[in-house]
Amino acid sequence: MIPRMIQLSESAVTVDFGDGIDLHTNELVLAFTAAVDQSKIPGFREVVPTYRSATVYFDPLLTDADTLMKKVRALTVDTVVAPSRASITHTIPVWYGGAAGPDLPDVARQAGLTPEEAGELHASVAYRVCMLGFSPGFPYLSTVPAPLAAPRLPTPRKYVAAGSVGIAGTQTGVYPQASPGGWRIIGRTPVVLFDLHRPKPFLLAPGDQVRFVAIEEEEFTQLGGDQA
Repeated sequence: MIPRMIQLSESAVTVDFGDGIDLHTNELVLAFTAAVDQSKIPGFREVVPTYRSATVYFDPLLTDADTLMKKVRALTVDTVVAPSRASITHTIPVWYGGAAGPDLPDVARQAGLTPEEAGELHASVAYRVCMLGFSPGFPYLSTVPAPLAAPRLPTPRKYVAAGSVGIAGTQTGVYPQASPGGWRIIGRTPVVLFDLHRPKPFLLAPGDQVRFVAIEEEEFTQLGGDQA
């Protein structure tokens, strides 16, 4: 599919690389994002990737959408063969079930598994960080093993604790901050995904890999997790 360009506003252009969510499309998005970041397009401010598109923000006082799109179009051609940055694999401990994962029994039941087996299955694969969104540092990870796929809650919770690991459809993710949310919560991690006091506030980046490792409540507490 030839990338489609859309003028989103007087200061933003979206480049759409496909109609679905798949690894190849996401690779193209991330390669394009890296190419734009490394380019020296006049007026360029920021590029934000999603599963299948990337939005390029620019200063309308320094350039215009037509000029920007011409320069960006050349980068989309190079992106077809350009590699994305080398990914980093992160190991994230998770306390599955119990007070940390109130929805794990339901997810396990629909999968025909015990809660322990469901937690083991969730931690059995490596996940790709396809994008960050919803809240600062929230990673959208693909793809959960098919038996664990579950729809969002009919009514979102008003409060989801920071570090909560959830499932929504075929995606899994981690809430970096306490917030409302409708994902099925199956566990929690003591790892801090977003911290403004760190040189790099975001722990994860699109293209990274995540592996979850099951821990018990005691280890969760020892690693700094709270009981919120």
